[in-house]
Parts: sequence; C-alpha cells; structure tokens
Amino acid sequence: MLKDKKIVLGITGSIAAYKIFELIKYFKDAGACILPVMTLKATYFVTPLSIEIACGNKVLVDMFESPLSHIELAKKADLFLIAPATANFINKYASGIADDLLTTTILAYKGPVIIAPAMNWRMYESPQVQKSIGYLKSIGVSFIEPEEGSLACGEEGKGRLAEVKKIYEIAISALTEKDLQDEHILITAGPTRQYIDPIRFITNKSSGKMGYALAKIAKRRGAKVTLISGPVNISPPEVDRLIMVDTTLDMLKAVIENIGDINTLIMAAAPLDFEPEKTFKTKLDKNSIKSIPLKLCPDILKEIAKTKKKLFKVGFSAEWGFNTERAKRKLKEKALHMIVLNDITGKHGGMCSEYNEIIIIYKKGNNFYQEKTPLLTKEEVANIIISKIRELKLGK
Repeated sequence: MLKDKKIVLGITGSIAAYKIFELIKYFKDAGACILPVMTLKATYFVTPLSIEIACGNKVLVDMFESPLSHIELAKKADLFLIAPATANFINKYASGIADDLLTTTILAYKGPVIIAPAMNWRMYESPQVQKSIGYLKSIGVSFIEPEEGSLACGEEGKGRLAEVKKIYEIAISALTEKDLQDEHILITAGPTRQYIDPIRFITNKSSGKMGYALAKIAKRRGAKVTLISGPVNISPPEVDRLIMVDTTLDMLKAVIENIGDINTLIMAAAPLDFEPEKTFKTKLDKNSIKSIPLKLCPDILKEIAKTKKKLFKVGFSAEWGFNTERAKRKLKEKALHMIVLNDITGKHGGMCSEYNEIIIIYKKGNNFYQEKTPLLTKEEVANIIISKIRELKLGK
C-alpha cells in the first residue's frame, strides 16, 4: 500500500529523533519514497548524513539552499508526517508561522498531515500546546497521541513518542482508500482454552495472526471493527472494540452480545471443538486420573444461525490438505456466504506463520466457485479476503 508513495518526513528537535531510523526502515521496506526535512535544532540530535543514508534521499534543512524546494516537495508529496514534533513546531504550525523550510513546506502542502508529538509532559499538557492541537485537529490534521512513561528528563508522564509501529500503521491508513466506511465488521481470532483444572487446559496452535491481520486491514479501509480474541502472544491492532476471551463458550457469548449492529461476521478464530466433560476445581494429582473424557463444545457458527440475524458470514476451515469438499460442506451446513480454506500441513504458511496460502470458496446459485492465492503475507491475504467480501456483498 506504500509502494512508490512519496512521504515528506519532518524531523524536529526532540530527543526522540533517534527513533526515526526504525520508522524509516519500515517505510523503505514497504517501497515508499521518504523525503526528509529537518529543522536546524533536529540536527543537534541526529545528523543529516545519517538520515540521508537511511532514507536514500537528500536531507533538506536550509530553506535557501534550494529556494523553491518547499513548493516542489508540497506538490509531489502523498503524505506529510512530522515525527517527532516539538511544542515549538506545533505552536508555529497552528499560528501559520513559516520561518524555516519545514514550516514553509507544510503550509504549502494540501494533502493529509500526521503529527506525532514528543516532549515533556508539562509542555504537552500546557494550555498553549493543547489549544494549538485542538485547532489543527479542527482543520483536518491527524495527531498520534504520545505515550505515558519515563521521559528523557527523568520524569514520568505523557510525552513519549508513540510506538513506531503505531505511527507506521496510521501512515498506511492515511494512504488507504476508505471503501468500507459503511461496514461494521466483527472478527474473531486466535484459539480458545478448555480447562481440565485451574492451571491445566487443552488448546491448539492458532496464533491469531490471520484474524489480527483481517482486523488491521478492515480498519485501514475505513470499517468499524470489533475484534474478539482468544489468548494470543501478539499485540492487537488498533480497532474500535477489543474483547479478550478464554473459552469457546466465552467466545460464543461475546459474539452473540456484539452482533446487534454489525453487518459482517468473519470467524477467523480456531475455537476448540471439544472440552473435558468435567472441570476440576483444584489441581489434580497426576496419579489420580487415568483418562479425561471429552464432550463437544458449542459450534459458534451454528449457534449464530439460530439468531436469524441477517449477516454476511465468513467461516474458516483448517484442513489437513486442501480438502475443498469438506470446506464446501461446512459452508452449506453453517449457512455461510464464504469460507476460507487453510492447509494446516503447509510448510511455510498456516498456523503460527507470517504467511498463508488459501482457497476462498463461495456459492452463487447452485454453483460453487473457488479462488486460490499464492503464498503471501497474512496482511496481503487479509486484503484479498476483505476485497472478496466487498465484491460479493456488492453482488459482483
């Protein structure tokens, strides 16, 4: 989504400037063209040469070195990102002051602007800075709030530059077409656990990465997203509502409680199909039991079908090989509009991997159709799935 996009990266005089090298790497890896502009004070914290090498483009600092550079940059940029942004820059921008290359360039720019502040908490909370932020938000500037934590001065407070991955994600979102603004999508992700006793449980290998990728892509494209997740070891994406659950029954209850105003349900989770017939209240002695009888867990999609709510429903089918006939049966039995078939035997894709290779199966009239993807990143696969859902909902 960032390939060949031109991003003006404004760097101001904050100690957090050293973190920008990681952000530049993300942008470069995504194929973006970074056009760096530094204030004079920023050069006290990181050298223009180091930024120039990282970006692969000349760093501009002096507005008179190339007198029309502020107009040329403003004309060709797809996005203007200031990270880190000092109190001085924010107040000058809000006041329309143009006394260096960065402020003259941003005043000439007519596209999306994102600002990631970084400063002492006292400065961030000052009435002057908050007034400037409020005004800039009112004219369409996006702000990425700083984080709470230890500051360079030794104090604790809200002023740390936001996490680099968050800045990167918001930049991508700003450059993504918002074709899902009328959608409210509920996505489930990850495994569930079924307990034997208070500290022992059965589960599966699902990492939640596919469901989290779907939530991230849907949010980028403008949808309102509710994410219901089982226990995973990855950070959740930015969504409108995040609900963490534990057991299959917990997930079922959470889905039922939250389908009221959604129009699309994507069941990317891998809830357990069976659970112990009995859960013990205290830890079992390993010699006290010889077998653990199992019973079936509730089938979430079948239970959802009983609600009679009209939803576009998407299921996932994790199979030993690309068993399309079994996936087609699931699509029919669970009244789905679309099912995504995963091969869990895949050497490089599937559970726990960063990649996936899928077959999308859907039905039109009495006929089944299927579309296979090559091995792609899970975000790329998620984008294909979301696009297919939109296409089918539009009747194409």
